[in-house]
Amino acid sequence: MNTRARKAKGKRLQKEVQKLLFEATHHYGLQDGDIQNTIMGEAGRDIKLSPAAEQVIPFDIECKNQEHINIWSSIEQANTNTKEGRIPLVVFRKNHSNTYAVIEFEKLLELLFKK
Repeated sequence: MNTRARKAKGKRLQKEVQKLLFEATHHYGLQDGDIQNTIMGEAGRDIKLSPAAEQVIPFDIECKNQEHINIWSSIEQANTNTKEGRIPLVVFRKNHSNTYAVIEFEKLLELLFKK
């Protein structure tokens, strides 16, 4: 697969994640521009969130649409691109599969059971 096709495949996942996040959070008063994709090749998080969206979504998201993912490298990249006080999240899939997310287990427990 050439570079252009790989980038287009990655962009498709970013757009899907953006759409699903917006649909899941629009009742919080978020607007169309509050959840955006980065430009391919742009450094940092793959999903850009406005300050209003960051109040609702605690994650800084790295998207990977690859047949053979190096999960440890992806986690490291997500950690590097995560702002202080936010939670790194890797969203990934391959062709003809479901989409999955990876989060540090302790962070998951905090989200599930915080008081």
